[in-house]
Amino acid sequence: MGVMPTSQALRLADERGLDLVEVAPTGEPPVCRLLDYGKFRYEAARKEREARRENKVKSSNVVREVRFKTRIGEHDRSAKTRQVKRLLGEGSKVKVSVMFRGREITHPEVGMAVLKLVAEDLADDALMEKPPGFEGRFLTMILLPAGAGSGKSTPAKEPQSAKA
Repeated sequence: MGVMPTSQALRLADERGLDLVEVAPTGEPPVCRLLDYGKFRYEAARKEREARRENKVKSSNVVREVRFKTRIGEHDRSAKTRQVKRLLGEGSKVKVSVMFRGREITHPEVGMAVLKLVAEDLADDALMEKPPGFEGRFLTMILLPAGAGSGKSTPAKEPQSAKA
């Protein structure tokens, strides 16, 4: 609309039922626009929420956890292994944990057997970032997606013995 005095711009905005919003205050002369400020703020907030959601989805350094128990059945184990495969497919690191309850902790070889079966099932899809080790009452290993390889990772084939 060109350069005009502030009073004329305010009158024009009032006639149209809009707001006079300063867009670039450092410009010479300052740049203003006629728009519905409430709608402008709503659109800006919506775009920001959408950008945050997209950023969260694209974030590949997220570590997801899938927990197993020592006495898990074969079908349940395969279902959770498919879940791990899906998470790896999304680009997330996955922490695979075996939880020990009560006196089960005295038999870590049972947990190692579960992790070994999971690692064998995921040998083509995952790389082992951290081999199995105890974290409290959990025996855990961390898997990376096979495509996101770093030099120190090894294929998730067979975990070695756990250090108690």
